[in-house]
Amino acid sequence: MFSGKTEELIRRLNRATIARQRVEIFKPVVDTRYHRENVVSHNATTIRSTPVQFAHDMLLLGSSCDVVGIDEAQFFDEGLIEVCDNLANRGIRVIAAGLDMDYLGKPFGPMPALMAIAEYVTKVHAVCVCCGDIASYSFRVAASKEKILLGETDAYEARCRNCFLEGMQQQGLLL
Repeated sequence: MFSGKTEELIRRLNRATIARQRVEIFKPVVDTRYHRENVVSHNATTIRSTPVQFAHDMLLLGSSCDVVGIDEAQFFDEGLIEVCDNLANRGIRVIAAGLDMDYLGKPFGPMPALMAIAEYVTKVHAVCVCCGDIASYSFRVAASKEKILLGETDAYEARCRNCFLEGMQQQGLLL
């Protein structure tokens, strides 16, 4: 979180639009943090999108596009892997943005498999709020133990490995 994934997705999709490519953007219906329909970054950059319930909904909706963008890919079902592969096999460029790890530091949803089949992977990093180092972890400061908890700075902090592990130990989630 807070690394600029959505900002980078929007930037790439805007460039495709400038190049007169047909672009479609999808987001999971569960992501209603900033807007019910649009994809919105933490910096308030926005782009029109289509919320979908299931990954397979993208196959029909994105079939006539040159580029398909997917935000918060970690929230989609495992069918997303097949969908992205199918779209790419049709010659459609697929750009997916999402967290690769959950709040426990474990692989998150379909992201590991997507990263394995992707031609290109760009991993962007946040800045650790504790020490200023490169942050790869989303440390949950909210008390919830739910796998999916939508939130921002009220629920999560970007942390480096050392500060993440220290926080997990303080919360009793790591021995």
